[in-house]
Amino acid sequence: MNNIHPIFDKLLTKSDKELFLNQRGIVLWFTGLSGSGKSTIAEGLEKLLFSKGYFVQVLDGDNTRTGINKNLGFSIKDREENIRRVAEISKLFIDSGVICINSFVSPTIEIRQKAKDIIGSENFIEVFVNTPLEVCEARDVKGLYKKARAGEIKGFTGIDSPFESPLKADVELLTANQTVEESIHDVFNKVIKRLSL
Repeated sequence: MNNIHPIFDKLLTKSDKELFLNQRGIVLWFTGLSGSGKSTIAEGLEKLLFSKGYFVQVLDGDNTRTGINKNLGFSIKDREENIRRVAEISKLFIDSGVICINSFVSPTIEIRQKAKDIIGSENFIEVFVNTPLEVCEARDVKGLYKKARAGEIKGFTGIDSPFESPLKADVELLTANQTVEESIHDVFNKVIKRLSL
């Protein structure tokens, strides 16, 4: 009988690639309401880490919903599938030793737990961008809250669809009381030891 080995047995390991990059492949999963500052902080953190020699990839709705997830809507079922696909992509990145910064509303505890299960708890850092709804709504950079209040967008998180705050996030950012720069450095200081070999 022919003994066929899975391809993963023939490839370089995650540890091989982490040693090459001199960093841990890990996921920083930013969750919070629309307008909380997730993407802005994620982008700033990417630049800060890159400036310090870390190899980083940001995943968010802008670069996943225009490509691999462009066939998905915003129902809970589609949100679950969106996050499942993102988690699988993230797993490939971290298996390559890359630090993956994900910025997704990911509105329920169950959805985020599914992502964590796919990625592996040892490789998953949950970052809760804790910004009150009224602050997010006042910012309303994309005008989404206004449309949701007018009934033009259905199932909008925080308005007519729930957001479940993490029960015990690894990092919690209270952005109503911090500047963007303070938030970026806050998360950096709290996670840097887990990113380094």
